[in-house]
Amino acid sequence: MSDFTHVHETPPEGAAEDWTIPQAWEDYTDVEHQTWVTLYERQMKILPGRAADVFLKGLDALDLHGSGIPDFGEMNAKLQALTGWTVVCVPGLVPDEVFFDHLANRRFPSGQFIRKPDQLDYLQEPDIFHDVFGHVPMLTDPTFADYMEAYGKGGQRAASLGMLPNLARLYWYTVEFGLMETPEGLRIYGAGIVSSSTESKFSLEDPSPNRLGFDLERVMRTLYRIDDFQQVYFVIPSIEQLREVTLQDFGPVYEALKGAEDLPIDAILPSDKVFTRGTQAYAAKGGRFAKAG
Repeated sequence: MSDFTHVHETPPEGAAEDWTIPQAWEDYTDVEHQTWVTLYERQMKILPGRAADVFLKGLDALDLHGSGIPDFGEMNAKLQALTGWTVVCVPGLVPDEVFFDHLANRRFPSGQFIRKPDQLDYLQEPDIFHDVFGHVPMLTDPTFADYMEAYGKGGQRAASLGMLPNLARLYWYTVEFGLMETPEGLRIYGAGIVSSSTESKFSLEDPSPNRLGFDLERVMRTLYRIDDFQQVYFVIPSIEQLREVTLQDFGPVYEALKGAEDLPIDAILPSDKVFTRGTQAYAAKGGRFAKAG
């Protein structure tokens, strides 16, 4: 059974046609603000030296610590001045077409709610901490901001071609769980990692997962899991290259993918650039359903 509770068939009462809702920042409780502070401080003890500089600089630029959950009005003034993006509140997971339309117009949809104090170490559906702390700092970088807009526009086309599952894998293995190659070593930039206290360490330091060089078609063929640590992480050489790859015409890529089989999560191909050939020991033991979200 899914742990997702903030799911609706149609925009719920109070939501606009594009599924946006007021943040109602004044309605957050002291407990909710303290939950943000607790999560933030926990991550900042482990991210320096692990997170990409671009993420940490974005975090500073937006001043996301403050006294608790950020006020989107104040945060958006800073973000929009940097890259033209804004963050909008939505009641939960939104339909694909709504999500892509927001991204294509430089709006990032964020959940309004924050996890409960007893959910600090795991939450399957994205809350405001995952969405804002995890995703928004990267949107302060002009190149990554361009990538996300291009992804939104690409999603609209993929939907019309029946290729959404393949495009979703690109998002998963970059925006959510991407690693970056730097002169100092591998660094985290994916939101699903930087917002997780345990996966921040696992993704870089555990011997279990494969860490492979990013290749667009390879990534689009690779299955993924949503319920535990990843068995493979893909490493980009730079945000600039990620953007350039995404700006190409995906038509030929989709044609090639139509005749290609999906790849198992733990597969390593002869053509792969291998940073780490993982033991897969964690997955072999059954993993655990207790990582930070």
